[in-house]
Amino acid sequence: MSLSDNDRWLLSYYRSSEINAALFFGRVSRMVRPGKLQAEVTHHFSDEANHARYWNECMNDLDTLPIKMRESYQDRYLEAIGTPNNMMEVMAITQVLEKRVIGQYHRQLRVPDLNPRIAQTIQQIMVDERWHIQYVREALEDMADRYGADHIETTIKRFTEADQEIYAKTLAEYGERVSFLGDEGTS
Repeated sequence: MSLSDNDRWLLSYYRSSEINAALFFGRVSRMVRPGKLQAEVTHHFSDEANHARYWNECMNDLDTLPIKMRESYQDRYLEAIGTPNNMMEVMAITQVLEKRVIGQYHRQLRVPDLNPRIAQTIQQIMVDERWHIQYVREALEDMADRYGADHIETTIKRFTEADQEIYAKTLAEYGERVSFLGDEGTS
């Protein structure tokens, strides 16, 4: 089964987003104080770099090369909400983004006739994504004494609303490339 232009574009978009996430978490891991969170963020950095590699390997196995992307999903976050001001905001936006990613991957796995190599890559990545959601949730719980649980909840809500707008704009711009998302994509 040959890869469609839309599939090639989407896999390239995923790859580009994983590269940006790795670069972001690499910078964050250098700023976090030594301890459990620093180790987890460094692990997250490594996972994201591996995810980019998995997409590269998937595309190589499907006899195609990545398309050079002009932007990633995360770029749109920075445009919409700016740079996070503190570690709580980093974790809050990470929680929102990771939930978006895993939701999209779940929807893509339900696509009829999904190439098995693409499905394998998504399933491999989702193992890490579940852990990302777990460790970030725990980190946010640990930050409640410092930032206040209500403030954290409000921040997550604000970022979730921004995510919904960003996702809707992304679908409007690239909808034909990701038609499998349909109306589900805005939730």
